[in-house]
Amino acid sequence: MSILLEVMTVSRHFGDLPLFLAATCVCLLTYLYLQRPRNLPPGPRGWPLLGNIPMVAKSAFLPATLAELSKRYGDVMTIWMGRVPAIVLSGYETIRTALVKRAEDFSSRKIPPVATMAGRDKGVLLAPYGPHWKHQRKFALMTLRDFGFGKRSLEGKITEETNALVQEILSYNGQPFDLKIMMQNAVSNIICSIVFGGRFEYGDPDFLRLIRLLNSVVEAKPSAIDRLEMIHPVFRCLRLIGTSKNGKVMRMIQTLQQFCREQIEKHRLTFDPNDIRDFIDAFLLEQQRAPEEQAREHFTDKQLQEVLMDLFVAGTETTATTTRWALLYMMLNPDIQEKVHQEIDSVLGQSAPSYAQRDLLPYTTATLAEVQRINSIVPLVVRGASRDTTFNGYNIPQEGRILINLWSVHMDPQLFPEPNTFQPERFLDKNGNFVKHEALIPFSMGHRICLGEQLAKMELFMLFVSLMQRFTFNLPEGAPEPSMLGKFGGVINVPFPFELCAVARC
Repeated sequence: MSILLEVMTVSRHFGDLPLFLAATCVCLLTYLYLQRPRNLPPGPRGWPLLGNIPMVAKSAFLPATLAELSKRYGDVMTIWMGRVPAIVLSGYETIRTALVKRAEDFSSRKIPPVATMAGRDKGVLLAPYGPHWKHQRKFALMTLRDFGFGKRSLEGKITEETNALVQEILSYNGQPFDLKIMMQNAVSNIICSIVFGGRFEYGDPDFLRLIRLLNSVVEAKPSAIDRLEMIHPVFRCLRLIGTSKNGKVMRMIQTLQQFCREQIEKHRLTFDPNDIRDFIDAFLLEQQRAPEEQAREHFTDKQLQEVLMDLFVAGTETTATTTRWALLYMMLNPDIQEKVHQEIDSVLGQSAPSYAQRDLLPYTTATLAEVQRINSIVPLVVRGASRDTTFNGYNIPQEGRILINLWSVHMDPQLFPEPNTFQPERFLDKNGNFVKHEALIPFSMGHRICLGEQLAKMELFMLFVSLMQRFTFNLPEGAPEPSMLGKFGGVINVPFPFELCAVARC
């Protein structure tokens, strides 16, 4: 009764309650508008409070939508994710200027709130730019190189996993099957041998569960809570609801983190400073050697856990997905598949491939380059400004997000004519030699270029060549042609589920 009286009092005071509510909304929206940073880049008009979230939510493939909008608003553009501005950078020259020439300003990170709550702002992949990140990246790169990154010593591990994968594929005897899980097993085992010191059997139920969790985390789209929090931080409390989709993603991340903690504890029990077996041992050794203050800052168990997550997640999904895209394009382009077969047969015969032989296989190398161009695995890279800055005459606020649209570069007809056509020849000169293209940037560029770039290149080449050497890949009889658009959850551009037939060539 008291509430009703108050409402009636307010209504009489203002003359009309709907008018009062409308005036209140106008005042609130005006206040929020005045709080926006000034002189931001132009962009599409958004809804009050929601900004451009409805447009993003209904986009079939966000990188393509943003690339189309950039034709109207320019290569530096703003979209509003609720109250948070996202600065979209498109086009090769603009992206190169930001990530290379202005690297100190554009090398930080803005990560999803659920990842922050799970402690994923540590490590290397998602950590903010600064002295701590530089220290961790330098240590990770040096240690990984010690264990074979970019060296021929790593080829033995790749060959071992490739042989196991070939045997698994042969067991299907040319019948249709989905390659996804076994491809992830093979690729993850390569990184596991470096990071954890051992591999897992393909049928290991615990490992299969981890791979499925990895898929769920990588392919998860922003939840309703993510979008509500962009409107106002008060909605952050909804993350405590464990039954929500967001709660499920959190538990998946925590399960992967628990797996990494278990690996650390196993290594600690058998640690021998005179026998450094893998990345974990190298980190534990550094914990002992480093001065106490440095160890507390840079070499904690939490930091090791998150670096392991970075290496396991990034080292599995990107290469496995790229290889699956490559096989999908071979099935849909049998003439190109035949050219790859002929080149491999003429150069290698039945000999095992080596990464050093890529110059002898220019058409095969060009085919892989075209796969990475036409379907960017990470088409939209999320960055953050290290500080408030300006770019192309516009203000770039530190609290905003920066979206680097690599897809806009790879599909630029000025750089790559007929970009929707799968055409390996665009990476060959008139003599048939492979030619690098500076605008092919699947691993991004600048300070935060992919940590595992050298490993990924070696894995992709050796896996693809080995599989093409042994098999012809076809669509199952009567199966519809798979979509080539890709399923983009916000991080990785994965193919929609498909089956293939692998017919042994020898």
